[in-house]
Amino acid sequence: MIQVTRKDSKESTENLIRRFTRKVQQAGVITAAKQSQYFEKPMSKRDRREKAIIRRERKNLKIKKIKLGGK
Repeated sequence: MIQVTRKDSKESTENLIRRFTRKVQQAGVITAAKQSQYFEKPMSKRDRREKAIIRRERKNLKIKKIKLGGK
């Protein structure tokens, strides 16, 4: 649980919110929540590697087409 308190009574709420959001981002709370939002079937290391290779090849092909002037 992340807690942020006012440094002094004169600190503005904007600064307090800014410090809170920074701490949440550094702790990785949002990314963990987004990753666990949807269930993913467990995948073997080999399958993951093969899918990553396919993604990389498609991306490179897309970039090559854009450089040649196509869509």
